[in-house]
Amino acid sequence: MAVSRRAFLSTAMAGTALGVLGFPEFTRASAASPPGDVVGKITVGYQGWFAAPGDGAPINGWWHWSQNWGQPPSPSNTNIVAWPDMREYTHTYPTAYQNLGNGQPATLFSSYDQQTVDTHFLWMQQNGCDTAALQRFNPNGGEGATRDAMAVKVRAAAESHDRKFYIMYDVTDWLNFQPEIKTDWLNKMKAMTASPAYAKQNGKPVVCIWGFGFSEPSRPFTPPPCLEVINWFKAQGCYVIGGVPTYWRTGVEDSRPGFGDVYRAFDMVSPWMVGRISTVGGSDDFYNRLTVPDQADCTARGVDYQPCVMPGDVKGRHRAHGDFMWRQFYNVIRAGAQGIYISMFDEYNEGNQIAKTAETLATVPVGSGMLALDEDGTPCSSDYYLRLTADGGRMLKGQLALTAVRPTRPTLTGGGDTQPPSAPGNLRVTGQTDTTVSLAWNASTDNIGVTGYRVSNGGTTSETSYTVTGLTASTAYSFTVTALDAAGNSSGASNTVNVTTNAPSGNTNLALGKPTSESSHTQNYGSGNVTDGNADSYWESANNAFPQWVQVDLGAATGVKRLVLTLPPATAWAARSQTVAVQGSTNGSTFTTLAAAASYSFNPSSGNQATITLPATASTRYLRLTFTANTGWPAAQLSELRAHPA
Repeated sequence: MAVSRRAFLSTAMAGTALGVLGFPEFTRASAASPPGDVVGKITVGYQGWFAAPGDGAPINGWWHWSQNWGQPPSPSNTNIVAWPDMREYTHTYPTAYQNLGNGQPATLFSSYDQQTVDTHFLWMQQNGCDTAALQRFNPNGGEGATRDAMAVKVRAAAESHDRKFYIMYDVTDWLNFQPEIKTDWLNKMKAMTASPAYAKQNGKPVVCIWGFGFSEPSRPFTPPPCLEVINWFKAQGCYVIGGVPTYWRTGVEDSRPGFGDVYRAFDMVSPWMVGRISTVGGSDDFYNRLTVPDQADCTARGVDYQPCVMPGDVKGRHRAHGDFMWRQFYNVIRAGAQGIYISMFDEYNEGNQIAKTAETLATVPVGSGMLALDEDGTPCSSDYYLRLTADGGRMLKGQLALTAVRPTRPTLTGGGDTQPPSAPGNLRVTGQTDTTVSLAWNASTDNIGVTGYRVSNGGTTSETSYTVTGLTASTAYSFTVTALDAAGNSSGASNTVNVTTNAPSGNTNLALGKPTSESSHTQNYGSGNVTDGNADSYWESANNAFPQWVQVDLGAATGVKRLVLTLPPATAWAARSQTVAVQGSTNGSTFTTLAAAASYSFNPSSGNQATITLPATASTRYLRLTFTANTGWPAAQLSELRAHPA
């Protein structure tokens, strides 16, 4: 199991709480960079690391819900300290906890369900969370396949909900990170930058590396390899954020000495804060001792500054019904921060989540020992910390005047509303493709007001129409819609509609943006280039070492009939022929031949591409091309691998 970096450190680091009266106001510092997808924006840390048996995840266990992933979570086998509000998840999984206080079964969600990720990104869209930083721990162990799939799911949700996302590598316990993080980027994660939803700053794709310089034994790194990796990503054209120790600037406490050049090589620094403060007074102390001088250091050196803001640990009773979080917003914004990192969106393991959480003990398992959001006697709606984040974002962007007084009400309805909305009427299909179904319905009514609708096999929306994406071609689906109100009441289901998606379009590129692997690569020409949608980038294997192969994971067994192989279109690429065989696999280990080895010509004058038509439509998940000769260069070379169903 990966060790979370979010373990609380000594409370001694919180410092002495100081009074707040008389603190000077500071003029907003000049940003090193103009507004983009992280500068001037609210970024949320997104774990996406929960799973359950039966959800289809390769890890096949209670990932991060339990201490023992092979057994269902229970009071004696738990890895969480706060209970999620489960009312908007269409797929849930029974646990070994007692029933909730209201008598309903205690169930949990799986991040591996696309509806879960879509729901989370809808909440981000509704509450001003601009960008999600997808956490990526060492992907080379047993968690790797599940983490790869989560990246694809996050990409789809970000695209559907007009949010941005980027990869945030966590090097905790990743002892061989220096070569492996580069290989992972080139072969897998770089392909994500082809998405219009991938975050850009200064025109560059954003990458974050969390963990360089921390003093814990789980990060025993020295400065040279860390600095080399930062500069390597910069050479790849990336804007690089550093998740750095709280005391990065002075190199004491949680920071190893001698890392100053490493920290200041980042384009943006984001000092960690979880476990450092737990009160409003602690936030004011850190504002004086760390935030203001950190901002001044960054401004002087032309580095962007992205401090952390957190809601507080529910179990530790840190939240003070929002006052703790709001004071942090106020302090980092008046110090001039260029962006804000929310820690975290879905961190139920340490209780620092802003995602919807149980409001009262009525929706917490009996005997679990967990608290609800009303733990200090103040009723709070399950989405309160999402709404608080939305107001903090407005203050960051100048849409709300700087104020130390929290403007966000803990509840929307004042409590007591138990009347559900009426069921949506006349659900109907308004359009469909091979991967989408568009739905519309008549509006529901409610005694106070309808806040949204939940679509089965889809997500949630505030409109009376919705397009479900990410479906499988030629597959039958059933859909219903329920209405929601601000108190969390849910209507009965609408009528059911049944629809079969269209057959796949012959021109659909099934490989675009999908993860890749390879036998080898030279320099920076990794296999991720073959699915990035960029005709000018390419994969090149080790030289003078045939045979060589490149492989694409389509994500599921899919019908493939035609492959288009391309090289960069520039005329500087002389005509050449490459000998290529095609193999396929449904499990990634046993391969069958789909097309025997043959010579294919590539000529810039005719598009520098070759088409391989398979003898029969092959149902395969893993496509592998094996190269045994190249008349133009002693290595395998490929710019794009396009896989089409017809």
